[in-house]
Amino acid sequence: MTVAEWMEQKSMAVEGLLAATRLERRVLEAIIQGRYTPSPVQRERIAAALNVPIEELSFGHANPVSHLYGHGPQFGRTP
Repeated sequence: MTVAEWMEQKSMAVEGLLAATRLERRVLEAIIQGRYTPSPVQRERIAAALNVPIEELSFGHANPVSHLYGHGPQFGRTP
């Protein structure tokens, strides 16, 4: 299950998870929304705060990755 699903199941608000994990708000919100894949230390903090085994948490991007065309800024504008 995702962090958001565990939070819902355990009736934990973002504020409670923020206090328990000691992560920055913007980082934690990005993790909850699936826009950021946390580091191993961040994963451990979240699992401990939710009181679930780290293996039961799924972390991944929920938002599609948009690709840029071209060769990057060193070669001029991308179309």
